Amino acid sequence: MLFRSFLSLLTLVGGLLLSGVELSQAVPVNFSREVKPILARRCFACHGPDSGEGGLRLDSREHALAELDSGSFAIVPEDVDSSELLARVTSEDEFTRMPPEGKPLTPHEVDVLRRWIAEGAAYQKHWAFVAPEKHEPPALEASPHKSWVQTPIDAFILAQLEANNLQPAPKADKRTLCRRAYYDLTGLPPSEQQLEEFLADESPDAWEKLIDKLLASPHYGERWGRHWLDLVRFAETNSFERDGEKQYAWKYRDYVIRSFNDDKPYNQFVKEQLAGDELDEVTRDSIIGTGYYRLGIWDDEPADSVQARSDEMDDLIATTSQAFLGLTVGCARCHDHKIDPIPQKDYYGMAAFFADVTPFAERGDLQTNNQWDLTVPANAAERGERRQRIRTISREKYSMEQVGVKRMSGPDQRRSETQRREGLLKAKLKDYLNDSEWEQYQQTLARLNDAQEDLKKLNQKSAPDWALALARCNAPPEPTHLNVRGNPHVPGEVVEPRFPQLFGVEQPTIPAAPAGARSAGRRKVLADWIASNDNMLTSRVIANRVWQHHFGRGLVRSANNFGELGDVPTHPELLDWLAIWLTEHEWKLKPLHRLIMTSSAYQMSSQADAAALAADPLNDNLWRFDLRRLGAEELRDATLAASGKLNLEMYGPSFYPEMSPEVLATQSMPGQGWGKSSSKEQSRRSVYIYVKRSLLTPLLTAFDFPDVDASCEARFNTTQPGQALSMLNGQFANEQAGYLANRVRTEAGDDPKDQVARAIEITLGREATKEEIADGLELLNQLTKEHNRDPQEALRYWCLVALNQNEFLYLD
Repeated sequence: MLFRSFLSLLTLVGGLLLSGVELSQAVPVNFSREVKPILARRCFACHGPDSGEGGLRLDSREHALAELDSGSFAIVPEDVDSSELLARVTSEDEFTRMPPEGKPLTPHEVDVLRRWIAEGAAYQKHWAFVAPEKHEPPALEASPHKSWVQTPIDAFILAQLEANNLQPAPKADKRTLCRRAYYDLTGLPPSEQQLEEFLADESPDAWEKLIDKLLASPHYGERWGRHWLDLVRFAETNSFERDGEKQYAWKYRDYVIRSFNDDKPYNQFVKEQLAGDELDEVTRDSIIGTGYYRLGIWDDEPADSVQARSDEMDDLIATTSQAFLGLTVGCARCHDHKIDPIPQKDYYGMAAFFADVTPFAERGDLQTNNQWDLTVPANAAERGERRQRIRTISREKYSMEQVGVKRMSGPDQRRSETQRREGLLKAKLKDYLNDSEWEQYQQTLARLNDAQEDLKKLNQKSAPDWALALARCNAPPEPTHLNVRGNPHVPGEVVEPRFPQLFGVEQPTIPAAPAGARSAGRRKVLADWIASNDNMLTSRVIANRVWQHHFGRGLVRSANNFGELGDVPTHPELLDWLAIWLTEHEWKLKPLHRLIMTSSAYQMSSQADAAALAADPLNDNLWRFDLRRLGAEELRDATLAASGKLNLEMYGPSFYPEMSPEVLATQSMPGQGWGKSSSKEQSRRSVYIYVKRSLLTPLLTAFDFPDVDASCEARFNTTQPGQALSMLNGQFANEQAGYLANRVRTEAGDDPKDQVARAIEITLGREATKEEIADGLELLNQLTKEHNRDPQEALRYWCLVALNQNEFLYLD
C-alpha cells in the first residue's frame, strides 16, 4: 500500500512538471546519458543514421524536428501533445505502437522522452567531443579551508567538496606519505634507511625533494612503463594453441621503460610507436617503438586466412583508438556505432591508415616482417643484402615445391599448408617431380644452404642487433574496402584514410607512395594528428591515466572510453585544466606527477568520516585518499625486498619464474616455450617476467594481472581465496619467508623477542607493537612445543605471517 502511494506521488509530481508547474529541485534531462541510449537501443534500427523510415531520423536534432512523410512532426520542442513520437511509443494499438517489434518502452523510458521534449528536446554535444577549455581555478577567498589550497588542483577539488557540504580529510602522516610516494613512483617500498631519512628531514621542502628523488630513480620507468604495457596488451608470445614466441619483444618493453625514465615528451612517445619508421628523424628508439604493431595475438594456422587478417587489423584499430584516444572505434567494425557518432566508414578510414602494416608473419617466416636489424649501418647493409639473397632463393624453392604439391592428393595438399609441410615434402616431393625438376630443386637447395652459411659467417663476425619492429611494409598498400556487415569476404566501397568525423577536422590528403618507397607515409599523418596539441582527446586521456595511477581511478573512470557509454568525469573542469597544462609543459609527464603529488588532495589521509561516507560513499568528490591493495608486481617485488633477495638489475631478456608441473600441464604441450632461469634471475623485478599468453605467472594472476589479449584500462582490484592460498601456501611466498627468516636471525640474533620484532620492522617499516610481539612469541611457542618444529622453521612461519598482514598488502 505504501509502495502504491509512493508511485502515485511520483506520477503527481511528473504531471505537475509536465503541466508547467516548476519545482526548484527538478533536474534537467541529460541527453547524452539518458535520452540517446534509449534512441540508440530502441529507435535507431529504423530511424537512425543508416535508415529513415517514414522520413524520420533521430540521430540529429535537425532530422528529428523535420516534417515527416505523413505531414506531422515526431518532435515538437516543449509541446509533448503535438509530438508524434510520444503518441506512437505510448499507443495501445499494437499496429501503430513503436517500436513495432519487441517490448514496448518502459514507463521510465517514456517518462525520460516526455520530460526531454517538454524541456526543449536539446541535443547536447557530448563533453569529450568538445575541445578542452582552460578554466580558471575557482577563487576561494571566503573558504574556511583556504589554506588547504597548495596547487590549482586543490582549488578545483575544494570548490566541489564545499558545493556538496563536504570537507577534505586531514593530511596523512609522513610515514604514510613516504610509502605512498615510493610505491606510486617506483613500485617498491622504501627501505628502512630511506624511510628514516625522510622522517628525519624537517626542512619545509622535504616532500618536494623526495618526489624529485623518486622521479629521477631508474625504477620510476619500471613502475610507470608497466602501466603502459597494460594498455598496449604487451606479451612475448602469439597466443592460440602453439603460442609461439615473439622474438626480442623484450626490447619494446625496455624501450618503454627508458622512455619514461628519460621523460620523453608523451607526444613524441606516441609518434614513435605509430610511425617511428616514417619520422623525419628515424632513431633506434623510434624503430623499436614500432614493435607496438607486433604485440597483438596472431594465429599461425587460421582456418580462414582472410578473416584472420581482418581480425589482426581490428585488434590494431581497437587498441590504438582506446589507448591513445579513449574511443571505442572498434565498435563500428560491422555497423555504425550505436551510441557514439562513429560511422562504419570511420572505422575503415582508420584501417586505411594502417594499410601498409604487414601481417605478423607470412608463410611461416617469423623474421622478414618483424625483425629489424639495428646493427651499425655498414654491417647492416651487408647483412641485408645476404638476407635478401636468402629470401629470393627461398621464394624460388617455394615455387618449385608448389609444382609438386599441386600434383599431390587433396589431403596432402592441405597438409602442405600446415606445420607438417616440411615432413611431407621430405617424404613425398621427389615422387611428384620429374628428373629435371628434381635436379633443379637440389641445386636450389644447395644455393640456399650456401647463402645461409654466408650469413652465418657474417653474424659470427658481428652479431646482428635484432628488434621486434615493423620491419617490412606494403607500399603501395592495397585499397581498403568497407566490409559489408564487417564481413571481409564481402568488400564494399573503397575507403581512404580519414579521421573520425566527430573531431570535425579537415580530412587528410595523402599522396600515393612513390615507386620504391618503404612505406605508405600514412601512419605519420595519423601519428601527427593524434599527438597534436589540438587533438581534443589525446592530452585528456593521458592526463586522466596519470591521475588514475596516483589516486586509484581516473577523473574519468572508464579510462579507455571517453565516449557516451563511458563514465562522465567527476571533475570535468579539472580534467580540462590538467590536459591543457600538460601540453603547455611540452607533454612531459614528470612535471605532471610533481604537480599532482604536491597537492593537498594527494596528501590527504584515508581517514573515514561518517557523514561523508553517507553523502558520498564512492568518494567521487575526493574528500579523502582511497586505500588500495598493492598490485601484483608491487606485492611480489615487495616480498623480494623484504627477504633481501631482490635483484635490481635492469633491462635485457625476460626471465622465467619456476612453474609447477601442474601449471605447465595446462598447456596443450606441457612446458613448451618455457625456459629455466637461475635463482638470481628469478629474483629480478616482476616487470621482467616472461609474459607467455598461455602460461601467465599464477601469483600475478591471483592478484589481478590483466588479460594480455586486449588493452587493459584498469586492473580489477579483487579480494578472493586464491590470493590467500598463494601467499600462505604458495611456493614463492614460503621460499621468501624462509629467506626472510634467515635475514631476521642474522640481524636480530637468537632472541625470539628480537626476531619477532625485527620481522615486523622489515616488512612494515615501523616498530612492532607489544601486541604483535606477544602474538609472535605465542606462535613460536606453539610451533616449537606443541608441533615439534625447530626454532628456525617456527621463525619462517612467523615471517610468513608478517608477509600476509594487511598492512603489508595494502597501501594507506
